[in-house]
Amino acid sequence: MIRDREETAGQETGQEKGAHKAGEADRAPRSVPAPDRPGGRPRASGEPAGATRYAVSVDEPLLAARVHRPADLVSFILGLLGIAVVLAVAGFAHATTSGLETDITKGTERAPDFFSSFTGTTASVAVLIVPVAFAVERLAKRDGLKIADGVLAAVLAHGTALATDLWVTNAAPGAIREALSHTAPSGVGMTDPVHGYLAPVIAYVTASGMARRPRWRVALWCVLLLDAFAVLVGGYTTPFSIALTVLIGWTVASGTIYAVGSPNVRPTGQNLLAGLRRVGFAPLTARRVVEEGPESADSDRGRGYLVTLEDGAPLDVTVVDREQQAHGFFYRSWRRLSLVGGITQRRALLSLRQALEQEALLAYAAIAAGANAPKLIATSELGPDAVMLVYEHIGGRRLDALADEEITDDLLHEAWTQVRALQSRRIAHRRLVGESLLVDDRGRVFLTDLRGGEIAAGDIVLRMDVAQMLTTMALRVGPERSVASAVAVLGPDAVAASLPLLQPIGLSRSTRGQLKVLNRERAQREREAVLAAVSAEKEARERSRQAHAAHEAPDSPTAKELSKAAKAERKAENKAEKRAMEDALEEVREEDLLARIRRQVLLIRPQAPVEPVRLERIKPRTLVTVIAGAFAAYFLLSQLTSVPIGDAILHADWRWAVIAVLGSAASYVAAACALSGFVPERLSLPRTVLAQVAGSFVKLVAPAAVGGVALNTRYLQKAGVRPGLAVASVGASQLVGLGAHIVLLMTFGFITGTEKTPSLSPSRTVMAGLLTAGVLVLVVTAVPALRKFVSTRVRALFAGVVPRMLDVLQRPAKLLTGIGGTLMLTVTFVICLDGCVRAFGGHLSYSATAVVFLAGNALGSAAPTPGGVGAVELALTGGLIAAGLPKEVATPAVLFFRLLTFWLPVLPGWLSFTHLSRKGQL
Repeated sequence: MIRDREETAGQETGQEKGAHKAGEADRAPRSVPAPDRPGGRPRASGEPAGATRYAVSVDEPLLAARVHRPADLVSFILGLLGIAVVLAVAGFAHATTSGLETDITKGTERAPDFFSSFTGTTASVAVLIVPVAFAVERLAKRDGLKIADGVLAAVLAHGTALATDLWVTNAAPGAIREALSHTAPSGVGMTDPVHGYLAPVIAYVTASGMARRPRWRVALWCVLLLDAFAVLVGGYTTPFSIALTVLIGWTVASGTIYAVGSPNVRPTGQNLLAGLRRVGFAPLTARRVVEEGPESADSDRGRGYLVTLEDGAPLDVTVVDREQQAHGFFYRSWRRLSLVGGITQRRALLSLRQALEQEALLAYAAIAAGANAPKLIATSELGPDAVMLVYEHIGGRRLDALADEEITDDLLHEAWTQVRALQSRRIAHRRLVGESLLVDDRGRVFLTDLRGGEIAAGDIVLRMDVAQMLTTMALRVGPERSVASAVAVLGPDAVAASLPLLQPIGLSRSTRGQLKVLNRERAQREREAVLAAVSAEKEARERSRQAHAAHEAPDSPTAKELSKAAKAERKAENKAEKRAMEDALEEVREEDLLARIRRQVLLIRPQAPVEPVRLERIKPRTLVTVIAGAFAAYFLLSQLTSVPIGDAILHADWRWAVIAVLGSAASYVAAACALSGFVPERLSLPRTVLAQVAGSFVKLVAPAAVGGVALNTRYLQKAGVRPGLAVASVGASQLVGLGAHIVLLMTFGFITGTEKTPSLSPSRTVMAGLLTAGVLVLVVTAVPALRKFVSTRVRALFAGVVPRMLDVLQRPAKLLTGIGGTLMLTVTFVICLDGCVRAFGGHLSYSATAVVFLAGNALGSAAPTPGGVGAVELALTGGLIAAGLPKEVATPAVLFFRLLTFWLPVLPGWLSFTHLSRKGQL
């Protein structure tokens, strides 16, 4: 804590000892009268005669010297996108770039040589003098930190420019190289793709703040435009080179500013006291009120102060500055993008005046509606980057700070009464969490943090407020009391109408975080109960075995009888262990909090609607899929335009194409065997094959690693397998498939590496893979967070999949079917890919083709696009080219392979999916 002393005349006349304690909100420091005025201080300019002024003090936490502004990060991202666009246009619009450069060359030929030389010399000198002059002016005013930021950005921009020059010269495509550089006017060498001195200057002036000062900005733009014109006319650059140079300088400066932070200009407590004087108050002390616990991620409440006055009750003052207002900007922006219109808050990053007017409007509207809300008595600006709102002091504690026993039924009734008052005038609070409910000493509830609210709100928004309040209260007092208190005040119909909005996406971010914690705790309790049940069952069996051994007959059985008894005993043990796990799960299985709230409401209104309202416009997975799909489409189109597909089809050997088709068809039988082998229950092979064909349709709308798992799990449940066992069976199949995939990849990689060597020496790829796996294991073992994550997943695996594997191990025929089907699934796909390669005239060894397929399939399973579209094509084409096939053969072979294994099976998959669904088997 720090304490600042300020006299209005600018001269400190007294000292006080000690500091405020944390709880002394209403105790003012001892006043010290000024020596030149009996009992008071010198009168400030404009102060009325007879007024008495006292020394004032401020207690507040030390503010950070630098802050990271979201606007700088946005500028950095926009700069990167701009650079990508310039490079894309330079690479693909070759005719446009050539025509633009030709037009500029013809126009500059008409310019007089004297004019070009004069402008070039003047600009070269001025572009260095103007930044130096600005640095001198800032240093004279003791603002050296901004100059240091500018110098750092200039150094980084210079390094970035050099790196870009090296890349364009040595590794960039020819179209980009031609767009960014050409033959120098001297005829020797090429011009620089990025100006080595202009990019650092732009980075310097941006990071140092020179571009934000009007007079310096005019001089700066004149110099930069003059320099750009001079080098362009002189033939030392190209238009795209100038654009790239400007973007690099600006982007590097924005990234530097965000990384190191900008000087903190947030108003302090002393600025607050000065602002209070301007609106007619006489403050004595101001103490920063720091809430217990961290602020919620979606909160932009501002900083609260408790101010005592010379005469009258204390005040609650909130300071909202631009930095605090921008808190959670990216989160709010994503909410506005992802949620349907009308339910997000109707403001993103408003101006401070708009935020001030909105909060004042909501405060007056809430009081006019009859709700308890802090009374707003004054507002004022605190400079260009902050405003303050002055409220009457209420006191009390927030709901989050109350103990559970303090939240009585009367308090719940009072809280819901305030919500009813807002709802009666169609006012939405939008943030009914524990930190927004203030309880005074008399048990009255006040609604605070109204700036996120909305007047004339729609029905959905009002129902979301009820759903949020139900969840907030249920987190503290349980669903039963929360629903009962809401029904007593709002009525059963209003509460039941909120059920479709009772979903995590409609709740505040802090509430969703609390629900996730509860879900993790519930899952942990279920795992512990299952492990405890299995352990208890083993101990019981051991005691039973010992008791049976003590009372068995002395006659020793034969070896055959012992073997049968051991088999029967193991079978009985496995059944008992499985039954114990299922019983333990049934006993400890709990509903989540939202489901319990719904159940309580349905007890009162059984006919209440429970179908969730769709609130999400777009999900993160959908956004990633769209972006990945765009890249995939670009890749496929570029491949199709660069390879003569028509000639390849005309000269294809269709005998190998038939083999490829047969391999693709056989893969569905192999997949059915791979699934059936890990299900102890008997499955119909034709229906299982149809389910795998239906998976071809599901993969069209879901990622490859997700759609098949969900469909197989659903199929097993419809076949009579219990849900938990169905998930375990599919998990066991996936686990064995993963192990087989890794083993086959390493095996075929080893064979491929030894094909061209006389001795059995492993290939570099195998060695690199082993070393990479070893490094990953060491990293996971060394990092506690990763170690805990992996151990938790492994424990969950042993609680579900491994017991299922033990059941399969008791049936050798099933195990052989599962492992054989898994291996044959890979073999059939490799046969299909090999047939596609040979159909277009390519020749690769079977092991090399297998390595390419296994690597491409792994990438496709990890890709977020449906069926791995784009990622699989890119991986397979690159792998075949790296294996020695020409591009003209690899591209059509991969496209034909994907046509057989992904696109053509979509229609049969849809027919199978429809047939099984109609029969109730899916």
